[in-house]
Amino acid sequence: MMPPKRTDPIRAAAPTQSINVPELATSIASHDAAITASGLDIWIGAEPTFTLRGSEQPQWLSQALGGDKQAYALRLVRKLQQNNPGSLILRTVGRQYGGEKVPRWSFGLYQRRDPQPAWQGPPDPVLTERAFDDSAKLREFAGQLNTTLTHAGWHCQPVAQPPSTAELRLLASLDGASLQDIDPDDARLSRVSVHDRKTPESGLSDELAKDGYLLFVIKVTRLAEQQAALSVELPLVQRMAAFRRILDALAAAASNAHLSHLVLAGYPPPVDRTVAWTTVTPDPAVIEINQAPQPSIQEFFESSRELYAIAEQLGLSPYRLHYNGKVSDSGGGGQFTLGGPEVDRSPFFIAPRLLPRLVRYFTLHPALSYLFATEYVGGASQSPRCDEGTRDAFRELAIALDHLERQAEVSRELLHQSLAPFLVDASGNAHRSELNIEKLWNPALPQRGCLGLLEFRAFRMPLSAQRAVAIAMLLRSICAMLVDDDRAPQLQDWQDELHDRFALPLFLQEDLEQVLADIAAAGCGLDPVLRNELLEDPNRGRWSCPFESGELRIEQAIEYWPLVGDVATQETGGSRLVDSSTLRLQLSLHAGDAARALDDWRLQIADYLLPLQARHNGSVRLIGLRYRDFAPWRGLHPTVVPLNPVVLYLSSPRSPDAYRIELHNWRPNSIPYDGLPRDFADAAKRRTERFSVATIRRDQVPAAKSAPTGALSTYCFDLRCV
Repeated sequence: MMPPKRTDPIRAAAPTQSINVPELATSIASHDAAITASGLDIWIGAEPTFTLRGSEQPQWLSQALGGDKQAYALRLVRKLQQNNPGSLILRTVGRQYGGEKVPRWSFGLYQRRDPQPAWQGPPDPVLTERAFDDSAKLREFAGQLNTTLTHAGWHCQPVAQPPSTAELRLLASLDGASLQDIDPDDARLSRVSVHDRKTPESGLSDELAKDGYLLFVIKVTRLAEQQAALSVELPLVQRMAAFRRILDALAAAASNAHLSHLVLAGYPPPVDRTVAWTTVTPDPAVIEINQAPQPSIQEFFESSRELYAIAEQLGLSPYRLHYNGKVSDSGGGGQFTLGGPEVDRSPFFIAPRLLPRLVRYFTLHPALSYLFATEYVGGASQSPRCDEGTRDAFRELAIALDHLERQAEVSRELLHQSLAPFLVDASGNAHRSELNIEKLWNPALPQRGCLGLLEFRAFRMPLSAQRAVAIAMLLRSICAMLVDDDRAPQLQDWQDELHDRFALPLFLQEDLEQVLADIAAAGCGLDPVLRNELLEDPNRGRWSCPFESGELRIEQAIEYWPLVGDVATQETGGSRLVDSSTLRLQLSLHAGDAARALDDWRLQIADYLLPLQARHNGSVRLIGLRYRDFAPWRGLHPTVVPLNPVVLYLSSPRSPDAYRIELHNWRPNSIPYDGLPRDFADAAKRRTERFSVATIRRDQVPAAKSAPTGALSTYCFDLRCV
C-alpha cells in the first residue's frame, strides 16, 4: 500500500552549494581560451531532463505521454520564447518507438545566432491566454500565401481538394521545377499529416520535396475553449536560404491576412551554425530538452542557467526525492554531445585520431563511465561500455583500433565503419552506447546520421547548471588533451576488476583524480572549485559511525543490474526489464592519527567476518557488500531473501565495547511516510533516521566465521551467495 500523499507544498532548495559566479566566470574564460588555443572548434550540447518530482502520476513516473506533461512543455517553450524575442516556436514531429501509433509531440524554439529575428509574423497561440478565433480567415490566408510566394519568384498553385475537406493545400516548386510536370492525382498531394502517420524506421522523409516540390497544408487548429488558430504544416526543407524565404513569406501573408496567431508545424527545420534549435519533447517520466549546441562554455553556461531557471519557475526539477530520503536524478538522464560548427569542422574529422583515443581513454578510466551515471549501469543499461559486451567483440575492437592507428590517413567513412560495430549495446543498438556515434558519419540514418557528432550517454541529469558546466568543461578538456597527447595508447582490459573494484566510490574518485591530473598536465585543467564540483556528491547515500580509532563510513556504491529475459525481444518496446533488487554498499574504516590503529578492528555482517582491503598505507580499510534489497515482481534468484536491515558489528579485542550498526531501507518502525520529502534537508533527515548505532559489550558480538570463498571477490562480499 502506498503511503498517503503529502498535502503541504514541496519547498524548493538548492541541490548543491552555490558556486561564486565571478569565480566561475573566470574559470570559464580561462577554459574557453585554452580550447581556442588548441585550434579546435569544440561545440557542446546537452539533453537536460526535468520532472514534476512531487507528482506520482504515470507520466511523471514511467510513461512518456499523458496527463499534464504537454501543458508543462508548452509553458516551458513559452518562457524560452519570451526570453528570446525574435525566436520562432515550431511544433514539429517528435520521436516514435515500437508500439506507438503516431510520433510524439515536439516543441522547438528556432532562433538566429546573429542579432536578426528569425520570425516577424504573428505569435504561436501558446503566447497568449485571451480568447480568439481566426478560423474565418482560412481562405484569405491561403490566398495571401499563394500570392506572396508567387511574388517571391516561386511557382505556386492550390491543390484541388474535396469540398468537404476542412483544409487547403498549396504546392510550390523549388529551383524552377514546373508544376505542370506533377500529376494532379499524385497520391502524395493528399498525404496524411506527418503528425498522424507512423514514422518509418529509416527516418522522416518527404518524397515530394525530393522531387523539388513543397506541399503546405493549411487548416484550423482548435487549441482550447474559444481559441482557434490557423496552422501551417511545413514540408521538409533542407536548405537554409529556402527556409528563410518561406518564413518571410509566411510572416508577410499572415500580416496581410491580419492573423492574430499562427501555428507552424510539420517537418523539423534545417539547422546550421547560424541558428540555434532547441527542442522540448516527452520521454518516460520527464520532459527532455535537446539544448542547442554552443561554441563556447560561456554560451553553454548562459543557456543552461536559463533552462534551469525556467524549469524552477514552473515547478520542474532535475532530481527526485524518494520516500526513504534517497536522491536520484530526474529519471531521464543528461547526455552531452560534442561536434563542430558544421560537419566539415567536426573535431573528430579535423583530428581523426581523436575518436579512437577517446575510446581507449574512456576504457582506461571507469570513473568517466560510472561516477556521473544514473543508477542503471552495466552491460544491459542505456550506456554500456565497449568492454561490457562479449569478450570476442572486445578483442576485435582492439584489432580495429590498432588498424586505425596504422593508417596514414583516416577518412570519416573509415572511422565510422571501423568503430560502429563495437560502439553498440548487447542487441546491436548504436543509440544505446556509452560513446554513441550514430550521428557521426552514418549514411544509414537519413538527414541526421552524418553530422560529425559524438554523444556521451553515461551521465545522469546534473542537479545544477554549475555541475552541467563542470562536466562540459571536463569533456572538452579531455578532447583537447587527446588531440596532441595519446594518454591511453593501448586498450585496457579490466576483466572482472571492472565490475568489482570500480563499483566502489573510493576507486572511482581516485580514477577521476587521475583524469583531472592528466588534463591539468596538458594545460586544460579545471580550477579547484570545479574539481570539487565533480569529485563531491553531497546527496549520495552516506552514513558514518565514529569509534575510538577512527570512523566507519557506509556509502552507496555502484551496482550492475542484469537483464531479465532476451535482449532482442525487449528491444522493440523502447525499454527493458532488469532486476534492480540488488544493492551494493562501500564499507570503509578510516584511521584517525595512526594507520596502525585499525589493525585490531574487525567488521562483520551477522556472523561473517568481512576481509577488508588496505588502502592509503593502511589508513583506509574497505570492502563492498552486495545484498538483495527487495523481492522484485519478476527477477533473478527467487530463493534469495531480501535483507533488511543490514546489521554490522564493529569490534576490537583491545576494547571492551563494540558497536552494532543498523541500516534500514525504510523507516525502522515501518510507519508509512506522510508523503515525499519536501526538500533536500527533509530527505537527509529521512536517510539519517534509517541509520542507528548502539554500543554493546564485546561479548555480545556474534562469533565470527570466515566468509565462504564463493561469496568473495577481491573487493566485495556477496551476501546473496550464503
